[in-house]
Amino acid sequence: MAEQVTGGCQCGRIRYRATIEDDEAYLCHCKMCKKATGGISIAFKNLRKADVAWEREPDRYASSPIAERGFCSACGTPLTFEFPDSETMDLTIGSFDAPDRFVPKHHYAVESMQGQWLDTRDLPRYRSEDNAPVVKRWMDKVGRLPD
Repeated sequence: MAEQVTGGCQCGRIRYRATIEDDEAYLCHCKMCKKATGGISIAFKNLRKADVAWEREPDRYASSPIAERGFCSACGTPLTFEFPDSETMDLTIGSFDAPDRFVPKHHYAVESMQGQWLDTRDLPRYRSEDNAPVVKRWMDKVGRLPD
C-alpha cells in the first residue's frame, strides 16, 4: 500500500515528500559510497524518481561518469544516489524524518564490505545524554538537547 513520507537535509534547506510502497531498504558497501559519505556503508531506499517531490531540488555532484549524488551544499547532508538514465533513484535512509521504519533487506557491493562493522551487538553501549561534557555544551549554547 502506497504511503507518503517526508525527509530532508540536516539544516532544512532541502525537503522532499516521497511515495513508498514498502519499508524495504539496503546497505551499499561500494568504495564510492564510502568516500561520498565518510562511512563504512550507507543505507538506501530505492524508489521511482517520479515518486519523489522536492520542495527545493538538491545540489548534485557527478560522482562518476555514470552517476550523480544529490546533497545539500549548505550542511553537507547526502540525500541521493542516481543514474541519470534510470527511472529509479536511492534516497538515504538517514534523511527520512522517520528512518526507524525501514528494514535492510540486502547488502550491495559486498566485495568492499567491512564485516567487522556489521555485528556490533557485543560492544559496550553509551547513551548520548550520559555524556556530561556534551550535555553541558548543548545546555550552555541552546538550553536543551537536540532531537
